[in-house]
Amino acid sequence: MAIRVLIVDDSATARAVLREILESDPSIEVVATASDAYVARDKIVELRPDVVCLDVEMPRMDGITFLKKMMHYMPIPVVMVSSLTQSGAKTTLDALEAGAVDFVGKPHSHIYDGKDEMKNELLAKIKAASKAKVFQKELKSFAQANTTSLAETTNKILAIGASTGGTEAIKDVLLGLPRNAPGTVIVQHMPANFTAAFAQRLDSLCAMEVREAKNGDSITPGVVLVAPGDYHMVVRRSGARYYIEIGSGDKVSGHRPSVDVLFHSVAKIAGANAIGVILTGMGGDGAKGLLAMKNAGAKTLGQDEKSCVVYGMPKIAYEIGAVQKQVPLNKIATSIVSLI
Repeated sequence: MAIRVLIVDDSATARAVLREILESDPSIEVVATASDAYVARDKIVELRPDVVCLDVEMPRMDGITFLKKMMHYMPIPVVMVSSLTQSGAKTTLDALEAGAVDFVGKPHSHIYDGKDEMKNELLAKIKAASKAKVFQKELKSFAQANTTSLAETTNKILAIGASTGGTEAIKDVLLGLPRNAPGTVIVQHMPANFTAAFAQRLDSLCAMEVREAKNGDSITPGVVLVAPGDYHMVVRRSGARYYIEIGSGDKVSGHRPSVDVLFHSVAKIAGANAIGVILTGMGGDGAKGLLAMKNAGAKTLGQDEKSCVVYGMPKIAYEIGAVQKQVPLNKIATSIVSLI
């Protein structure tokens, strides 16, 4: 059965391009389009689409406000279409926080000129969204960060990898960690311009300090370093000091930054002095790296199927024997603390 998609965008041109892209795949059916949130609401009630492709900037009601209402009253998988700019990054993070499964960046140029570059990504994310779990969202603010402390600071490294659904999963894990938790390194699949805003948002919520990683940053207790978009991040060591190295290079496991690249470096440099966590995400990036960490003596955790938005990366890691323990998202932070 075809994946039934509703396209919501105030631009007639964008609606036409998105329809053309989606209908190029026989497994996808565009059941309707809508020019604003009010038309979209009626279409959703009438047609019950499998996935909604939603613009951010729209008249009468913006996409984020509409998304929040939809995820409260009638949760449906949503893929946002957003500008790949600094302001677009903040808005997209708002959307992921509100319950969107994923996002696709609108090209900087005219959408017709950029349709080829977004085609494969859009099709893949619509298909992943059709299988994603979505949860009803309360119309309220975040829970407060955990402000407890560990009995003593450690020099372990906590390495986390995630993709689809990962921005919220990472937030939930970090909210449960104390301010003196081990130095933490994170790869979340995101483009350039997005990771700085993501780190800033986490920093405002979490007990630990969170920032986008820079070349040469030390990995120290109480600090979380997020790999910058479009760059690989690896762990190096000089004496007793662990630090970060940032570089370009080819995509690995289809991604840059790649979870596999980070995890393999942690396995080599930190060995048994590390904890690896693989969270929700499409594909298999990180599975082999997590196995290398486990084989090097690290403790490894994987998010369980029930709590994943997309049970892809943790599933493959579990199937190849890389995950020592599968844990629900709401218990990952306490599991990390118990391992420390």
